[in-house]
Amino acid sequence: MTRVQNRRTRGRGGELDDCVRACAVHSGKLVGSLDKRRTELAEQLRKLLVVCATTAPPAQPAPAPAPAGGAAALLKRAVKGPATPPSGISNELLDALLAAANKALECGYDDELDLALVISDTVLALRRNSRAGWRLRARLLEALGDEDAAVEAYERYLGLTDDDGFGVRARVAGLRAAGTTERELLALLAAQCPRATGFTGRPATDVWAEGLAAHAVGDWTEAEPRLVGAILTLAEQGAPVADRQELLSQYLDLRTAADDDLPGLTEALTLYAEQRRTRMRGPVGDPTVGGVRWIGLGEFRNLIAGKSVCLVANSGRVGASSLGGDIDGYDLVVRFNSYRIDPRHTGSRTDIHATIHKHGFNWDQRVDTRLVFGGVSGDWKHSLRNRLVPGAQTHLGDESLRWPVRNIGRLGTDVWPAIPTTGFNMLFLLDFLDVSPTLDLIGFDFYESGAYRVPEAMRMPITSVHEYTSEKEWVMQRAQRVTDLRISLR
Repeated sequence: MTRVQNRRTRGRGGELDDCVRACAVHSGKLVGSLDKRRTELAEQLRKLLVVCATTAPPAQPAPAPAPAGGAAALLKRAVKGPATPPSGISNELLDALLAAANKALECGYDDELDLALVISDTVLALRRNSRAGWRLRARLLEALGDEDAAVEAYERYLGLTDDDGFGVRARVAGLRAAGTTERELLALLAAQCPRATGFTGRPATDVWAEGLAAHAVGDWTEAEPRLVGAILTLAEQGAPVADRQELLSQYLDLRTAADDDLPGLTEALTLYAEQRRTRMRGPVGDPTVGGVRWIGLGEFRNLIAGKSVCLVANSGRVGASSLGGDIDGYDLVVRFNSYRIDPRHTGSRTDIHATIHKHGFNWDQRVDTRLVFGGVSGDWKHSLRNRLVPGAQTHLGDESLRWPVRNIGRLGTDVWPAIPTTGFNMLFLLDFLDVSPTLDLIGFDFYESGAYRVPEAMRMPITSVHEYTSEKEWVMQRAQRVTDLRISLR
């Protein structure tokens, strides 16, 4: 019945040489794939193999293959983690393994989830306290449908970090709340259909098929207890969440057409909708986001008009600049994403925080204005609901400020093919409005000096989806004065 139950594991993870061998074999299978996600995975696997070839550790004995064990064995193994004792691994190799596993997880196909599991085993065998490793494990467990184990892995991650830049606490809260509501729904269905418990001792597939057959001939009295019994059996067996949700959805669709108990149906539908909604976005304690004032393009223009503005890069050059006093001397200080504060070098004030919606770094830091950028409206709204901290901002950019380069500048992919960075979106917006007598960029070397971020974000690679050369060219064409640390556009 379940997608995961039909999967077969491909060997015990944890040993580095076995993991690399699995990655090499899988890389060969991706040759010629037209699937964009698999193409991106193939590129990450290629990079991993290059790193392995240049930093290869001593060979380790290959472990004995694990027997095929279906969903139960896969999930048990994922929860327990690898048993191999820790050994040394370079940061470069660790990053390459994690990058490949994350791409495999994004693919979402059975073979790629198998590969992600092997890599996850290896990472946690070599770095038992790897924060990124435990977060990968949790996301993998979610994909496999074991939310309870995913919560445990997320908590291991949270126990290793002080900066929850990925919104893991909100995710954990959402999973827990959804699980509680789903259990309430199942208890309600069992109470509304007492005969269902008589069908819970048999294979859920067979019972479900019998229920559908009874419904097909118009016998809802015999269909409903079998349908509910199959759902209760899946829950008792700990079947993946996606499979339970699929049957719940089908059952409620059939019940809506056949059942005349409107109050009982409404109660069930309410619980079903709540647990689905909470899984998607987590619990929202304050839908008004602490009384924040939403601002559009015109209102943002009024906030910055006539004021000197500096944009501070998250670059290694800023981290050693000794320009803190100069930076704090501007009327408005703009910082980005996972910025790091060191008063002597970076200054201490942040008036405007511009951030991509995908990460939650510094969203809890108090600022006057927060602009959240994102290319997809639905994803952007989801992040605002989950990541915004009530009281941490006075002004919040609305959807008119969501993606300045594309939506305000109207620069499509034919003109600007690459995904614009947060810094470029912000700079483009300020240049477009043209109301600042001083507009300076501090430490913008387009990551030539490396990154300077909060510690939790320092492990994140400098992404390759942006075109820094084109952004630098755009900046230099408009620059009026350039020094080692400062580029003045006004």
